[in-house]
Amino acid sequence: MTIYPVETGNFKLDGGAMFGVVPKSIWNRTNPADANNMIDLGARCLLVEDGDKLILIDTGLGNKQSEKFFSYYYLWGDHSLDGSLKKLGFHRDDITDVFMTHLHFDHCGGSIQWNKDRTGYEPAFKNASFWTNQSHWKWATEPNAREKASFLKENLLPMEESGHLKFLEKTSASFQEKSELGFGIHFVDGHTEKQMLPHINYKGKTLVFVADLVPTIGHIPLPYVMGYDTRPLLTLEEKSAFLNAAAENGWLLFFEHDAHNQLCSLKQTEKGVRLDEVFSFNEIFNKQ
Repeated sequence: MTIYPVETGNFKLDGGAMFGVVPKSIWNRTNPADANNMIDLGARCLLVEDGDKLILIDTGLGNKQSEKFFSYYYLWGDHSLDGSLKKLGFHRDDITDVFMTHLHFDHCGGSIQWNKDRTGYEPAFKNASFWTNQSHWKWATEPNAREKASFLKENLLPMEESGHLKFLEKTSASFQEKSELGFGIHFVDGHTEKQMLPHINYKGKTLVFVADLVPTIGHIPLPYVMGYDTRPLLTLEEKSAFLNAAAENGWLLFFEHDAHNQLCSLKQTEKGVRLDEVFSFNEIFNKQ
């Protein structure tokens, strides 16, 4: 197995929304805001090359939305999905499987693109299966008013219509040691119903793709929960259990939304679980 970080682009969101009840005077230390109160965010994905499978975990925002839509998210930087794949020696047609942690537009928007004539939509990875789970699919396609703006029909329905949509089996356990794609999955419900966090054993370490459970390094302290979460008190419970397990077992957190930090380790302190060390992916896994 070989895994690669894939930078698909950067954007900005309101810092207050990203940190919920935490005052700006505190979160601004780790995630400094600009004059519009917006903070830097990334859309970092993960590519897993395992035998004859090439699995892309999340796909970023994509590029099919309108200029007005993207103006709300202040896109910045030079990263793109195609450009990052090319640097790694791959093309999107090489992808065999797309695993989506959840179906909010900033995680799955790149899964669907305009067709050639721009008259409709089609899968952006023509040779890939698209993986979610049935509970989350139902949640996303019958959205509540709070999340409706994040679950876009143009991102979802073309997957089903293509015949390439597949559902991962979900047992009653919150953690499944091995999925159909070969890695473990931790299910969490605080941010949205049945978000899936991949656990990947790689080169003697456990790497966890933390998606929206811990969006950035600044979100590691337990009360630092996004205003976007549908069940924030449940997020607290899930996050507490996860952070303690991560610190105890030496898991590495792989950040999707931290524009400036790829990986970190955790440690136990008198104040609870806190940041230990920050690493780039290459520092840990590609040492010469």
